[in-house]
Amino acid sequence: MKKMIRFSKFFVPAAIISCILAAFSISGYVINKGFALGVDFQAGLIQEVKIAPTAISLRWNGTANATLSHDRRKIDIVISGAGTESRTHEFNFNEYSTVGALINTMQQELEGLEIQTFVNQSISSQWLVFSSTSNPYLSNSDSYIIHYLDPSNVPVDISEVRTAMAGFTQGVSVQSMGSPSDRQFMIRVEDKEEGRVTSTEIVQVLESHFEKGSVAVLRSDYVGSRFSKDLTDQAGILIALTLLVILIYSAIRFKLQFAVGAVIAIMYDGLVMIAFMVWTRMEFTTLSIAAILTILGYSTNNTIIFFDRVRENLRINPDSSFKDIVDISLTGILGRTIITTASTMLAVMALFIFTTGSMKDFALALLVGMTSGVYTTLLIVSGFVNFWQNQKIKREKRKLAAG
Repeated sequence: MKKMIRFSKFFVPAAIISCILAAFSISGYVINKGFALGVDFQAGLIQEVKIAPTAISLRWNGTANATLSHDRRKIDIVISGAGTESRTHEFNFNEYSTVGALINTMQQELEGLEIQTFVNQSISSQWLVFSSTSNPYLSNSDSYIIHYLDPSNVPVDISEVRTAMAGFTQGVSVQSMGSPSDRQFMIRVEDKEEGRVTSTEIVQVLESHFEKGSVAVLRSDYVGSRFSKDLTDQAGILIALTLLVILIYSAIRFKLQFAVGAVIAIMYDGLVMIAFMVWTRMEFTTLSIAAILTILGYSTNNTIIFFDRVRENLRINPDSSFKDIVDISLTGILGRTIITTASTMLAVMALFIFTTGSMKDFALALLVGMTSGVYTTLLIVSGFVNFWQNQKIKREKRKLAAG
């Protein structure tokens, strides 16, 4: 029989440390006034932008109407109107690989189209970026702006965008979409009673920091306060239901003391992750909820394996004390716990190293949660189950003494 590790020696110190960490978590939530809510949970204007200079501008001087549409592969210009046969001119980026080839063909086919170029015409047409704020109905009064993003351009860090948006009186959240070289960001400006900010205002503020014509708006959405509140409430309900299901499952499969221990364990894991998020001011997004639920499931799986081992060892060693059974069980699952957690952490570490933005935060939260989950199974759950059993034995002894 392999040597048994006396985990039970650490149950009381672990309980004290855990209570301190739980108080630290709750105090952090109060002091910092809750989570640093991300764009998913706050009412206001959400705008996805790309910092990309102007490539070309289009104006239409023809007598007919001209409408422009686009996707990642091509530009379509539809000519229509009274006395004019409707026709569509398609300009495929694979066929016209450079901006120069593209605009030359467009001018040859469309006599009323005026094009002004702001970039070297040898750049790839695949680099063109379209703004959702541009009017698709071409005219002589408004220019249709098309941007571009050269992969070799200097990356834009999220701190620069936050600096640019610092002048807003409303609360502003900025989230990076991809790597700094993608220059793509999601901006949320809080909705206040004194007035709602517009998409144009955000563009003007960003252009004053970077340069005029350098901001392409990919999409704009307005999230109402009711939707934001509903999403927050649903997140809380989802976590509460998870705890309830785990309690019921553990009580049916094992005993009540195991079920309560499992719920206390995952609640503690949740508190550890909350403490990490509120003290580091990590943005709380829908990915944060996914991370918390993932850790709750991961920790529960480890705890259930420990319960199975305890039940098995109670049957194999009926004469051993419950504390010895717990120590034997923990020693038995230690190697499996370390190997499983380490291998999972390697995959999560790859996410943390090679991703950015909210996905990087997601990976970091998982690393913290998995570390907490191992500690919880080895010292919190086992300590609570052992404490419950000791109290049960004491009550039985008192009943016998009283009888």
